[in-house]
Amino acid sequence: MKNILKFNLVLGLMFLSNILLYAQEVNEKVFFTTGLKIGEVSSNSAIILTRLCADEKPVPLKHKRTKAPLCKPIDFDESMPVEKMEGFVKGAFGEVRIELNSKNHNILLDWEAVSAYQDYTLKHRFEGLKSNTKYNLVIKGRKNEKSPISEIQGGFKTKPKSNEIEPIIFTTTTCQMYWTYDDTERGLKVYDAMAKLNPNFHVQTGDYVYYDKPGPYAKTIELARHKWHAINSFPSLVDFYANVPLYLEKDDHDLLKDDTSPGSTPYGEITYKDGLKIWYEQAPIIEKPYRTFQWGKDLQIWLVDVREYRSDNWEEDNKDKTILGAEQKEWLQKTIKKSNASFKVLITPTPIVGPDRIKGKNDNHANKSFQTEGEWFRSYLAKNDVIVTNGDRHWQYVSKDPKTGLMEFSQGATSNEHAGGWKKNELRPEHKFLRIKGGFLAVKVDRENNKPIARFQHYDVDGNMVHEEVIF
Repeated sequence: MKNILKFNLVLGLMFLSNILLYAQEVNEKVFFTTGLKIGEVSSNSAIILTRLCADEKPVPLKHKRTKAPLCKPIDFDESMPVEKMEGFVKGAFGEVRIELNSKNHNILLDWEAVSAYQDYTLKHRFEGLKSNTKYNLVIKGRKNEKSPISEIQGGFKTKPKSNEIEPIIFTTTTCQMYWTYDDTERGLKVYDAMAKLNPNFHVQTGDYVYYDKPGPYAKTIELARHKWHAINSFPSLVDFYANVPLYLEKDDHDLLKDDTSPGSTPYGEITYKDGLKIWYEQAPIIEKPYRTFQWGKDLQIWLVDVREYRSDNWEEDNKDKTILGAEQKEWLQKTIKKSNASFKVLITPTPIVGPDRIKGKNDNHANKSFQTEGEWFRSYLAKNDVIVTNGDRHWQYVSKDPKTGLMEFSQGATSNEHAGGWKKNELRPEHKFLRIKGGFLAVKVDRENNKPIARFQHYDVDGNMVHEEVIF
C-alpha cells in the first residue's frame, strides 16, 4: 500500500511539474530589444532584419571608463561570462511574423522560426513594393503559438523612380563603439539628432563595431555577435533605425581587425571567413556589397566595398595592386557612365583624397601604399563629376584634391569621445574645413528655380550645423 501511495505521489509531482513548465513556457515573452533594420530600399523592394531576444533590456552600464579619445572600460574582466557584460542581450528561440502595409498595399508573411544558427535573426526581402510610397512596418514575435505576442513597429518610404524630381535628404556616419557612448540613457546622441532631419535614408560607412577593442575583445564568434547586440540595444539606435532605411558598408574593425584583408590571419578564434559570415548575418543586405541606387532625377549614390576584393596592404605598390578589385572597378565605371543623375555621390568606407596621417597608415587610397590606384581613382571620379563622402577617419573635414579638384567629405566619428587622430591646427592646403570632433554629415538635394542644388552639411553630435558646402 505504501509503495502504491509513493508511486502516486511521484506521478502527481511529475504531473504538477509538467503543468508548471508548460505554464512557464506559454507565458514566457520574447522581445525586440536590439530593434530592427530596413535595408537596401529601392523603388520596389526592401530588406527587413530583426532579432528575437529573451531579455527585455540589455545588461546595464556599470564600469567606469578612461578619458577620450577611444574610451576603454576600467577593470573590465575579459574572462567573465558574456551574460554579465554590459550590453548583453540573450537571443530567444521562437517565431517572427512581418507585416508591411501602405494605403493600398498589404503584405503579411507567415510565422517563421528563428534559432541560434543565425543568431536568432530573421531577414526577409520584400519585392513588388510601390515606388515613392510610405509603408508601415509591424513585426511580431512569440515563443510558440500559445505564448504571448510581442511587437515592434516602424516605417519607411520607398525611393522615387529615376525620372522623378524629389527633394532628398540623407545622412552618413562612421566609427562607433559601445564604450564611446555620449548619453548613458540613449547611447549615442547623434542618432537622435539625425532623426530630427527626417532623412530619406542613412549610410553607415563601416566600423559599426570594433572587435579588436576591449570591453570585450571579440576573439570568438559569441563575443563578436555580442558587440552587435550591445550597440544595437542603445535606444537611440533602436528608434532611429525603425524609421530610417539603412545602407550599411563594412570596414576592418567590424569584419575582423585593424587593416583587414582577405589574407589576414585570424583574430583569436575568428577567421576572415567567420568575420564575413557574421557581418552578412547582422547586416540588412543579401547580395553584393557594392551597389548603386538612384533617388529620383537628381541623386545617385554608389556604395563601394574596400575589404573583400583588396590586395594585401604591404605588397609593393604596382599597377595591379588594388583595393577595389577588377570586378568592382568594371561595375563602377559601367554604372557611372550610364548615370544621368544631376549629382553623383560615391560613399566609401575609407578616404580617397585625404589627407591622411603619414605615420602608421597604409590602408587606403590616400596612402602611398595604394598610390597607383589612388591616382587613377581620383582622376576618374573628378572627370565624371563624382563627389566623395568617406568614413574611417575620426575627424570631420572637407578636402579638395589639388591635382584633380575631386571633393571629399569626411563625416567624422559618431561621438566626441571617439574623435581624434588629427591636430586641429594642422590645416593643409587641401582642407576647406577641418574639425576634430564627432558628428555626422547630411546631404540635401533639391531644386531652386528648377536648377539642381546640393548642400553638404556637417553637424555636431547635438544636431548643430557647423559647416556647409553648396554645390550647383
